Amino acid sequence: MATTTVVSNPAPTSTDRSRDSKRKKKKKLQKEYVQSHFKWKSQAQQQIYSSKLHQALARVNLASTSVPRRGKAVREAADRVLAATAKGKTRWSRAILANRRLKLKFSKQHKRQRVAQPALTRSKKPRVSVLRLKGKKNLPAVQRKLRFLARLVPGCRKEPVPVILEEAIDYIPALEMQVRAMAALLNLLSGSGSGSGAAASDSSSGAGTSSAPPS
Repeated sequence: MATTTVVSNPAPTSTDRSRDSKRKKKKKLQKEYVQSHFKWKSQAQQQIYSSKLHQALARVNLASTSVPRRGKAVREAADRVLAATAKGKTRWSRAILANRRLKLKFSKQHKRQRVAQPALTRSKKPRVSVLRLKGKKNLPAVQRKLRFLARLVPGCRKEPVPVILEEAIDYIPALEMQVRAMAALLNLLSGSGSGSGAAASDSSSGAGTSSAPPS
């Protein structure tokens, strides 16, 4: 009489569980990337951002500032509008909006202190020790890149790796949309400026020919 042997499924080991969790995280990140990429790539989102950016730049007084301050004001306005377009749903957008509020708060306090007392001398920044520099150089390449990425994404300097990746997945397409919108706005403004200049030159040349005495 033949005996049948039943082979039971082996219990999943810790390595199998870690692989499954890595696969799930990878699929989740891919899904979030696709969603955020298409969200910021849509024409409607770019038009909303462009109109808000145009309104914000109209409120910035660019004529009375120097060229470096003008560029900084444009960059801050563009980032502030980008964070407002994200509606504070991400960590990086909340960090930009909070940084703006802190700057306004400290600028008001600084103005009051300057009126109340004379300006104090700036304290020198502490030098970075050689041990800290050596520690940064000895870090693995992946960890150095993650630290650099955490510094680039607002509000992610002290966050864990999954949070950094999730925020970067949304922040990078948002920056790409910002570049496209600013380029389109620049082309629109430069085209309207050249068109008005050409119209002004045509009208001045027409006025000169009409006012000339007949031969």
